[in-house]
Amino acid sequence: MKKVISLILAALLCLALIGCGSASSGGEKKTIVLGTSADYPPFEFIVLDDKGAQQFVGIDISVAQTIAQDMGAELQVSNMDFDSLMAALQKGDADIVLAAIEVTEERLEAADFSDPYYTDYPAMVLVKADKAAEYTSLDDFAGKSVGAQTGTTKADLVTDQFTGANLVALTSVNDLVNQLVYDKVDAIVLDGAVAMQYAQSNADLLVADVELGEALPYCVAVRKGDPDQLLTSINATIAKLVSEGKIDTFAAEADAISDQAIE
Repeated sequence: MKKVISLILAALLCLALIGCGSASSGGEKKTIVLGTSADYPPFEFIVLDDKGAQQFVGIDISVAQTIAQDMGAELQVSNMDFDSLMAALQKGDADIVLAAIEVTEERLEAADFSDPYYTDYPAMVLVKADKAAEYTSLDDFAGKSVGAQTGTTKADLVTDQFTGANLVALTSVNDLVNQLVYDKVDAIVLDGAVAMQYAQSNADLLVADVELGEALPYCVAVRKGDPDQLLTSINATIAKLVSEGKIDTFAAEADAISDQAIE
């Protein structure tokens, strides 16, 4: 099994070089800087390679690597808190953002977005396994502390739909999970695949039997007005990946190694 995982990791890393150069040279972009928040398996997370070095992997990383490769560029990953991503894009500290990010009216004021490349399961509520039977509807969270990542639509869900619940917003998903594990919060809201991943890797956690509506597709964000004219190439890459079924391949590869995610 370890050999299979090593081969998958090698395949992911060979999609493109993760460089650290400057953004452009002679008018031709040589490096694409990806802004992401690598605490969100299976979309973006960190694992150790055979030499003990940290590597960024996941569905979004693979998509971003393919985007850069199709542009003839290297990919540089800039890891930061999720709620800093739009600001980094506006300031020019990132060229693209992939972080399981949905298009909202507020985000449209700060960035332009590509065509959708992936639609996750609907958002889910993660609770302690020994208390899961207590939560069968949103009303059951009244008076409870419910965590969500700062700046996400999941935090909005808690505010809008969990009547009487107290929102606990933290920048790190790892911190949110730890808060739940150690009974500092009663529940946390995450994107569906992420919630299932954490439940799968921790027997003390379980996805509550509560529905939170439909999922919105994920898109790539670029600077408002697309001044670097990236969207045409990005959309072409997305169309190719979707038509060839490569996104599902990326998802399977990420699932196979996500139990190696490190904090």
